[in-house]
Amino acid sequence: MVGLTAEDAPLRDASAVADFARRCFRPAAADRVGVELEFLVFDSTAAATHVPLARIERALPALRGGSRVTFEPGGQLELSGPPGPLRDALAHLAADVAAVRDALRADGLALGGVGLDPIRPAVRQLRLPRYEAMAEFLGVPYGALMMCSTASIQVNLDLGERPATRWERAHAFGPVLMAAFANSPLSGGRPCGWMSGRQAVWDRLDATRTSLVPTSDDPAADWAEYLLDARLMLVREAGEGCRPVRDGSTFRDWLKADGEQRPTAEDLAYHATTVFPPVRPRGWLEIRYLDAQHPATWPVCVAVTHALVTDDRAADAALSAAEPCRELWAAAARCGLTDPRLGRAAEACFRAALEALPRLGAGPGLVGEVAAFADRYVTTGRSPAADLMDPTSTRSVPTWLNDEGWE
Repeated sequence: MVGLTAEDAPLRDASAVADFARRCFRPAAADRVGVELEFLVFDSTAAATHVPLARIERALPALRGGSRVTFEPGGQLELSGPPGPLRDALAHLAADVAAVRDALRADGLALGGVGLDPIRPAVRQLRLPRYEAMAEFLGVPYGALMMCSTASIQVNLDLGERPATRWERAHAFGPVLMAAFANSPLSGGRPCGWMSGRQAVWDRLDATRTSLVPTSDDPAADWAEYLLDARLMLVREAGEGCRPVRDGSTFRDWLKADGEQRPTAEDLAYHATTVFPPVRPRGWLEIRYLDAQHPATWPVCVAVTHALVTDDRAADAALSAAEPCRELWAAAARCGLTDPRLGRAAEACFRAALEALPRLGAGPGLVGEVAAFADRYVTTGRSPAADLMDPTSTRSVPTWLNDEGWE
């Protein structure tokens, strides 16, 4: 053991996991929002073909808003904006999204505003060791679909001075927000039976890593138990190799290994990146249950989520309406706002968010966008997914590929 760093030393017992979990819930005085946008990329003239990553990379411009560009295994483009106050975070990322849209359009490409690829089969383009092991662990068809055919909006929020409160709100509003922004009803060129087909895919993966973290008065303890009971997906090997773990063993099982074969602090931190609950704590909150939206309307999703979780007055005004829907995750994914319970709750939540946004620094333009979205969808009991299935559309391109915005 001589010469080993704290990260290299084997963990003694589950108390190390509890310590790690507590660090994930440290209070934060700041109140920033960070956004990660995933987009499927299509050839505007051959939407059914996969676009090679090299072509997308060549078309990308320099980004002045500070966003980081990465790719998901199927070639989904991800833009991660710098965290900051709501107005700044949205402005910087919106500028980069606009620059990317313009550059891709000039090369005959378009950002698809949808959470699940509506027509193309799952094809993996990235062959990194982590993705090779993940693909083997998760299997087909749903592992491949998740990795290669889904796209989401991830809203990252500071935990504030009362982390447990924001953790609770992020879960309490989950079904309503999922339903309001459900945007993935097509797969294989036809309706898949879900308003959020993306969420339906996630629900069919390994439940020990994708189900909700149980919520109690001690979220850090809940998170520690979740990490302990999640199955091991992969173990890193020498160099950059990764080995999938197929025997069903959990992190708790690994802790019981003899000698130096037990996991290290570094192994624990990596294990935490391989579990994907709808809300994940990482020293901030990752809200992961939102479908990707149209490139012109994603700020609405971020603004409403941010307002409901971080603004006390908005949360107090909306929680009584959202609480009866707390367990309606499956209904939210399948029905969206056509479920009358979710529809009524969404109206109350959007009213509260609209009242809060000026307090949070939102300008009149953003407030107007949120109000327009509410008028178009929430008050009519329609999720954005309804537009994607509209058989009366006379557009010259599919709605999910219409890169010009919405009326």
